[in-house]
Amino acid sequence: MFLVKAKPALLVLADGTTYHGRSFGATGTTFGEVVFNTGMTGYQEVLTDPSYRGQIVTFTYPELGNTGVTPEDEESSRPQVKGAIARNIAARPSNWRSTQALPDYLKEHQVVGIYGIDTRDLTRRLRVSGAMNGAISSEILDAEELLRQLREIPSMEGQNLVKDVTTTSIYEWTEATDRHWEFSSGATDTQDLTVVAIDFGVKRNILRRLASYGCRVIVVPANTPAEKILAYNPDGIFLSNGPGDPAAVTEGIATVTEILKAEKPTFGICMGHQILGLSLGAETFKLKFGHRGLNQPAGLEQKQIEITSQNHGFAIAEKSLGDDVEVTHLNLNDRTIAGLEHKTLPFFSVQYHPEASPGPHDADYLFEKFVQSMKAHKA
Repeated sequence: MFLVKAKPALLVLADGTTYHGRSFGATGTTFGEVVFNTGMTGYQEVLTDPSYRGQIVTFTYPELGNTGVTPEDEESSRPQVKGAIARNIAARPSNWRSTQALPDYLKEHQVVGIYGIDTRDLTRRLRVSGAMNGAISSEILDAEELLRQLREIPSMEGQNLVKDVTTTSIYEWTEATDRHWEFSSGATDTQDLTVVAIDFGVKRNILRRLASYGCRVIVVPANTPAEKILAYNPDGIFLSNGPGDPAAVTEGIATVTEILKAEKPTFGICMGHQILGLSLGAETFKLKFGHRGLNQPAGLEQKQIEITSQNHGFAIAEKSLGDDVEVTHLNLNDRTIAGLEHKTLPFFSVQYHPEASPGPHDADYLFEKFVQSMKAHKA
């Protein structure tokens, strides 16, 4: 569907490939790393996930905006993506929860989008060539000029984007999940457990799940010193998801390295998983096109397989792991590490999103595992 009076727009990739389409959302020019997400649902959660900071997201599902947007589905206070790419856009959503049309929502938040292009062709190109920088513009329709400006944009490797999304102040989170997927029978007897969540770009539903399991959740900025975190005498430390290159988050790695000496139960998700690995002496590397979707299989042979929601462009190098760390999960599509656990200390992490939003709930048990670890180690 073409929006009324939609302006022409241009997408240019770093390899010189161009796509002509129509503008939706804000008019203007934007630059970022072009990636693709294969989920059929959950576009608002994707757009507002801080882990997508610095990226232009291609939605492979051909329809976008059908159910509109609602504040209840935001994973942060605003869209975090640099741009959005779609095949078709619904100008008039149909859903009882909708409060606004997607194009209007993106325009309000100054997010540039392009639609009407062959997203299948674009996705195949990214799978072959790898994620790369790109630009969307409804102002500059000269491909050579847009490419010239694009070449001045830095690669995602080496970028610390956590500083752009972390909270600037310490706060306590109390809102629990308001949907009917409470799996833990022991969720109501853990009110005396305090979790300090280090915010590298945390999704709201992660905090909701921790609160749903009865934890007192204190969220701190990514640059909070270890001694200030430990001063809360937390029963557990949570390391959140976040954007950019994990190896570039040197301050966060140093903080977690210091915190681990206290041997508190520690649980990491996505960026938190990578930072835990780096703090334990491992190394990370950039994936060719990353894992971004809702049906990624994770597990090990002869064990139960989980269908997981994933969103990351970096992974931990298995050969860099020390003998005191074991792999608990692999991404079964490409065999990269999807979960770690220390053999003797209460540290574990996963490269996927057990809190879903969007995605399956197969891995929600990991929150209960964290709670049980805190109970077992409570002073």
